[in-house]
Amino acid sequence: MSQIEIAGRQIGPDHSPYVIAELSANHNGKLETALRIIEEAKKAGADAVKLQTYKPDTITLNCDSEEFKIRGGLWGGRTLYELYEEAHMPWDWHKPLFDHARKLGITIFSSPFDNTAIDLLEDLNAPAYKIASFEAVDLPLIKYAASTGKPMIISTGMADADEIAEAIEAAREGGCKQLAILHCVSGYPAPAEDYNLRTIPDMIERFGLVTGLSDHTLGNTTAIASVAVGASIIEKHFTLDRRGGGPDDSFSLEPGELAALCQGAETAWSALGRVDYGRKSSEQGNAQFRRSLYFVKAMKAGDLVTPEVVRSVRPGFGLPPKELANILGKRLIKDVTANTSVKWDALA
Repeated sequence: MSQIEIAGRQIGPDHSPYVIAELSANHNGKLETALRIIEEAKKAGADAVKLQTYKPDTITLNCDSEEFKIRGGLWGGRTLYELYEEAHMPWDWHKPLFDHARKLGITIFSSPFDNTAIDLLEDLNAPAYKIASFEAVDLPLIKYAASTGKPMIISTGMADADEIAEAIEAAREGGCKQLAILHCVSGYPAPAEDYNLRTIPDMIERFGLVTGLSDHTLGNTTAIASVAVGASIIEKHFTLDRRGGGPDDSFSLEPGELAALCQGAETAWSALGRVDYGRKSSEQGNAQFRRSLYFVKAMKAGDLVTPEVVRSVRPGFGLPPKELANILGKRLIKDVTANTSVKWDALA
């Protein structure tokens, strides 16, 4: 599996997980809140913060027919236009947000939802593009984003294996050289049991790409567990206050939780290590706690070693217990005292 690079950060199985804090709609209509979210993401240790770039008129139609109404869930009863009017990131905020993130030293990029959004982000020299799950079937959009030559991440929620393959093909046809995909469940929130994390190693094998997780579960367990099955990227929605009342607040992480995710993902990745059956550095001083063979009685040279004079005990400075059968019946070639470790040099 290859690796990708975003703003100088290498991303792949040989590097610690790349953590993306998804700002989404959690600005709640205030630029100051969006700026603070970027600051808190940086403090928590996230590698990047991600925006969503659309206007209600570029993502849906201003229509209140039944087809345009949301049924059930967090946003039930609202029209798509109403939801996106509230949730969208004003386009004139993008430059101050990009400037602020760059000043703080945290990578910032966005999910574009139409070609004009990509044009805006190109003017800001966005270092990468993220294709949202619901846009994974918009192959012309994928090709247009790919034509920028920037690294791309495609989220795969709702997409079956064939649709994922089509999205990848579109990215390649558009000119994308650095591509990653994210396993995702497009539920808000999604139960952990829906995530089927064993899909991640299958995706890695099937598509041969850097693969990660876009996690909409509550808490960090699923995201951290994904590292153990090969996730190289973790994306989580992030807010200042889960009770803030915004469209995405209720299933987003707060600052302390994001910090815990960054640390937990790093620890999980470090624990994976490599295949190694050798004695580890933390074990070096503990060899004495293994069992070994000891003489339990004083004996003279020429005496016969019998079961009554040898025991398997701690510490581990004598012959290993597996040698017991090989030393029974042998004679000593020198005197030994009680509580002495058994060594070959005492045996004939």
